[in-house]
Amino acid sequence: MKRKIARNIAIVSAIFIVTFSIMLVTNYFQVKDVNPLQTEVVETLKEINDANANNPVLQEQIRQLDLLARRAYFIRMDHLMTGVYILIGMLILFVVTLRYYYAETKNIPDKEIDPIDEWAIKTQARKYIHWAAAGVATLALLFVALSSPFLSGQPEDKEEAQEGLVAYVEETGSTDEYALPGDLPTEADTAPEAGQGEAEEEPSGETAAASTTETPSAPQPEVPKVTHNGFRGNSSNGVSTARGIPTKWDLKAGENIAWRTDVPRKGYNSPVINGNRIFFSGADDQARELYCYDLNTGEKLWSLAAANIPGSPAQPPKTTEDTGLAASTVVTNGKQVCAIFATGDLICADTEGKQVWAKNLGIPENHYGYASSLLIYGNLLIVQYDNANSPKVIALDLNTGAERWSKSRTEKVTWSSPIIANINNQPQLVLMGNPAITAYNPNNGEQLWRVECLTGEVGASACSAAGIVYGASEYSKLVAINGTDGSILWESDEFLPEVASPVATKDHVYISTSYGIMAAFDSQTGEMTTYQELNSEFYSSPMLVEGKIYQFSNDGKIYIFSANGDLSLLSSFETGERTFATPAFTDGRMVVRTENSIYCVAAN
Repeated sequence: MKRKIARNIAIVSAIFIVTFSIMLVTNYFQVKDVNPLQTEVVETLKEINDANANNPVLQEQIRQLDLLARRAYFIRMDHLMTGVYILIGMLILFVVTLRYYYAETKNIPDKEIDPIDEWAIKTQARKYIHWAAAGVATLALLFVALSSPFLSGQPEDKEEAQEGLVAYVEETGSTDEYALPGDLPTEADTAPEAGQGEAEEEPSGETAAASTTETPSAPQPEVPKVTHNGFRGNSSNGVSTARGIPTKWDLKAGENIAWRTDVPRKGYNSPVINGNRIFFSGADDQARELYCYDLNTGEKLWSLAAANIPGSPAQPPKTTEDTGLAASTVVTNGKQVCAIFATGDLICADTEGKQVWAKNLGIPENHYGYASSLLIYGNLLIVQYDNANSPKVIALDLNTGAERWSKSRTEKVTWSSPIIANINNQPQLVLMGNPAITAYNPNNGEQLWRVECLTGEVGASACSAAGIVYGASEYSKLVAINGTDGSILWESDEFLPEVASPVATKDHVYISTSYGIMAAFDSQTGEMTTYQELNSEFYSSPMLVEGKIYQFSNDGKIYIFSANGDLSLLSSFETGERTFATPAFTDGRMVVRTENSIYCVAAN
């Protein structure tokens, strides 16, 4: 009876080994030439979506297909290794049960016929069975090894990967007198929010700690009054009041280039500017660091490592190559500068590089890597911590790191960043998410309104102008929301961003897509006024400066459009360096972070 059971188990395990081996070999041929995130697939899905704008069922199917493809790309390696362990386990089970079955037939039977020949035949057959099973399993494991490079979460072209990179938005704190008439926000639309950085109104305060170190005999450089304190500006809306930014430069020839330097460690976060200092971060498996550079010379003034933080993981979490450990942009108010990493480590330093406080918020469970940027409101550091563990938004005291308030959220994992919208001269903290765009009172975290309108993987952040909040996400929709009561004013699904955040004026909303479209929409009706079809991909977010829109493509090409609704192309040229980050602006200067360097554009 026991021999019969062993025989049956051996047969079943043999069938399983053969079947599973065929599956693993087939898997190799399926993935060796296919990247689930390849641009062609995304573009095809977008074309189908555009051609069936009035078919919500089909659109939802496209969204789900896109989400499944992306998630499968990053979890297939784990599944593959699980399959390897199962295959090895079944092979061991097969050998053990087969040997048990033949254990009683090892002795030559007592027969007058030629027992030696009969035993030899059976012995040889058993060897064939063992070697065949081992051969099939070995072949499967070989193809698993060959498959690994295609499933490691590191596509050959970073432009094809997702989340890593997420976009962030910033809103201006004052009116730009160089803006085209009737297009930029009015003074009321862009007035500084209550408690949002007195440094914006008092230049001496905002730059007191930001002067560069000079020799006694050297003249002190002028301190710029226009700051760029966070991702896309001071108030998270993609508008800068900087003036005199060149529209032409040449990195190789040095035309309109003040300086260029390589970055110590990689990161997809964007630079910020306060006074004569630039701040950004970088990270790899060895270290996570906050950097300070001189705006005038490009000299590194100091660096601060996020180290010896209680609760920090011994090994950094897995992230995709195009997101990494330092995707979140730092933030400053001219007195403190803060940085957060995908490990959950959060550090705060003064502008001389001395650590003020540090803490770990818990490792965010995120299949691409944490990417939400920080935001300062008054004396609060705002952290959008949407992850699979416990999504929430947190407000910390800038001076001590103590929690001032925290609100749990029901959103899925997102990669967008918080913004401050000015609604009827009152500040609102606006967060994108799946499924809702939500507004909070930044002083205490009280929820003001919530609109469920989004699906999928939300990477772009919101923007606002003239009392209207705009949110958009690929394979979902562009939504205009009345910031007073949270009512939806209009919706559109013509062109949608994946990573780059929109920017808005009182008359128009501008969208950049990952598949190369720049589009303008009427802010009152939602009607698309024009679009430009470009042979580029956009992860960097558009910035509105002096009535012009500055937009970098992933391959480093700069497009400069007029911001009057018709998107006239004023200038366009190749810079020669791949660029995913959004540039920072101050009077007469623009700081650009590329894949491997950082440089400053300024009129020679």
